[in-house]
Amino acid sequence: KGKAPAKAPTKADPLFPSTPRNQRIGGSIRARGRDLSRFVKWPKYVRVQRQRAVLYKRLKVPPAINQFTSTLGKNEAATVFKLFAKYRPETAAVRKQRIKETAAATANKTKAPEKPKNEIQFGLRHVSYLIEQKQADLVLIANDVNPIECVVWLPALCRKMDVPFMIVKDKGRLGALVHQRTAAVVCLTNVNKQDMSQMELLKNLATEKYNNNTQLVRKWGGGIMGLKTQAKLDKRAKEMAIEEQKKIASTFN
Repeated sequence: KGKAPAKAPTKADPLFPSTPRNQRIGGSIRARGRDLSRFVKWPKYVRVQRQRAVLYKRLKVPPAINQFTSTLGKNEAATVFKLFAKYRPETAAVRKQRIKETAAATANKTKAPEKPKNEIQFGLRHVSYLIEQKQADLVLIANDVNPIECVVWLPALCRKMDVPFMIVKDKGRLGALVHQRTAAVVCLTNVNKQDMSQMELLKNLATEKYNNNTQLVRKWGGGIMGLKTQAKLDKRAKEMAIEEQKKIASTFN
């Protein structure tokens, strides 16, 4: 048989160049309906915080650290922060203005503006001193302080000194109360007369939910395996159950 005539090579059209699309991952277009988040190279801080979260699930977490996962509920936290917002400390600008007005009033022998009596107290060393002296009425501890060793001893101190405390989300929200970026712990030493009843209700809530809650100081955390490990353990348990049934059946026969 005769050979088929060889095809002449086609020349590329300079007006319409061929631009084939690459359908693979990282190519021209994203595959439709496919989640590619697993293939993204995330920043290091994202990887670290995800690995930390996984480790907290896998490893056994002692009760002293695990209690920081039992935060106050959304509605209760809103009530607490609403009360604390009334006693926010002065900003630097407001304090400077008040000192100027006080100096002017002293020079003119008129009544000087008074400093707010009740303010939120903050700073780890200062608040721990107030707890030791039993001057703190209600203590709020952030749940996401890093390293946790900074505040891990505070709940035990509050229980020993019989000072009501709550664990809340999060250090940024506490910091906003006192005009700081973050705050590990804040407290109130006193409130105005009209807020006394509200304060008593919150103190009772804190005592019931945290101070007198023995489950918090006994319950371990973590020990949660991944999906693959759970599936493997379930499969092994089913196989062992089948083996047991076979043994029981053989003994009766």
